[in-house]
Amino acid sequence: MNVAEFRKRGKEAVDAIADYYESLDSRPPMSEVKPGYLYSLMPHEAPEDPESFDQIQKDIMANIMPGITHWQSGNFFGWYPANSSFPAILGDMYSNMFNVVGFNWICSPAATELETVVMDWLGKLLGLDKRFRAIKDDCTEGSGGGIIQGTASEAHVSAMIAGREMMLAHLQALGMNDDEFDGVGHKFVAYFSDQTHASGQKATNIIGCRSHSVPSDDNCRLTKQALLAAIEQDRHDGLIPFFVCGTFGTTNTAAIDDIPGIANIAAANHMWFHIDAAYAGAALSCLEFRPLARGIERADSFNFNPHKWMLTNFECSALWVANSKHLVNALSIDREYLPRVKGTTSFAKDYHDWEMPLGRRFRALKLWFVMRMYGASGIRAHIRKHVVSAKWLEEQLLADGRFEIVAPVEFSLVVFRIKPSALSDNFGADEGLANKANADLVKLINSDNRVFLVGTKVKGTDVLRAAIGSTYGDQENVELLFKVVTELTASIISGRY
Repeated sequence: MNVAEFRKRGKEAVDAIADYYESLDSRPPMSEVKPGYLYSLMPHEAPEDPESFDQIQKDIMANIMPGITHWQSGNFFGWYPANSSFPAILGDMYSNMFNVVGFNWICSPAATELETVVMDWLGKLLGLDKRFRAIKDDCTEGSGGGIIQGTASEAHVSAMIAGREMMLAHLQALGMNDDEFDGVGHKFVAYFSDQTHASGQKATNIIGCRSHSVPSDDNCRLTKQALLAAIEQDRHDGLIPFFVCGTFGTTNTAAIDDIPGIANIAAANHMWFHIDAAYAGAALSCLEFRPLARGIERADSFNFNPHKWMLTNFECSALWVANSKHLVNALSIDREYLPRVKGTTSFAKDYHDWEMPLGRRFRALKLWFVMRMYGASGIRAHIRKHVVSAKWLEEQLLADGRFEIVAPVEFSLVVFRIKPSALSDNFGADEGLANKANADLVKLINSDNRVFLVGTKVKGTDVLRAAIGSTYGDQENVELLFKVVTELTASIISGRY
């Protein structure tokens, strides 16, 4: 493909993308194919000779499109939002044009410096403490800063590695010698609640430490008291607590852990305190949500995903550290083929020292496009629109009388279920049968396929989760969700399904 054909085909591709977005709400949100469908449609080896763009486009529509679950549909309410936006798509197009491998400043100075700038912009937009900024008010280098990683799972691993490094430095300062160091790693313990995202457990598997899942309270929160009890027991057993994750907006229910209490415990025990705000962190762009996040200024690291609820295409996970020393000490490796800039590193950070991969995409471009083309006011309007819709859905479900809200609706997630008392004699008020009815309702909604959502269990109870947040959805989509839920609930209760 030469430049002339690229111009032609690129315009056709943009038109096809625009057509897709215009048609989203007319498509069933969930793919209905069976496992293995694509293998039967595809050749079993790569083509020997070049094939035409026209043929590939036909195959996109005929073979690929049926296997797509349409995350950008306004009728998609599953898991959490995965926002895309046209500004972010344009930013990614430029990133693909440059195709830099930005492991250090020399690779492409703009890639490094734009990331430093936009991460400070974003931290200010969320109201993060000045400790997390790369550049201080006097334009000198700060001790902290931000980096764009791929996912919150990667951020969790990076934070945990930094926490391990900080604890090793603390033990060394207490007089532990090198021989003792060799046998201490298996005693390190990281703490989470039973509601923390699975990435926490995966991070412990990767770095080779122990994990301790602490039971959450009745509101699905990790509390200071439960954490302290877990730490005291592990210390009694000769283990070394070194890391704790608090969550601002858990996956199941968007619960908010006892951030101030956890901060107190972490500080008293020289532990690294990481905050996972992958979904709900975007809400901190709005002043009215910041009281919910009291205590985050005391964290050692903070992570949220602009690719969830802040209009930035996947992948874009923002991680800040209050002091980058421990992260860099743990991950920095010098090689002759990785030259460093001499002198000040304020704007010449080697971001490969802040994460596991060496090579890095120019992700800052799409975030820069979003922040400029929406502005802070547009981002806040995006968040508030979905919160209003979530409150409306909560009110409608309660007014209906057959449903109960399982968790407070703080953001744009509504967790609900059919009340046991609303079920007919087919079920009675038995909790086990009520669980079956709610699990069946999820299946019925998704097989109907006008809208898509997922179910989960909260303290052993089957519930439904409606995560509102599509860039392209509006109130009409939420009204359709309510209509589908109420219609199919009637079928569940009457037993006609």
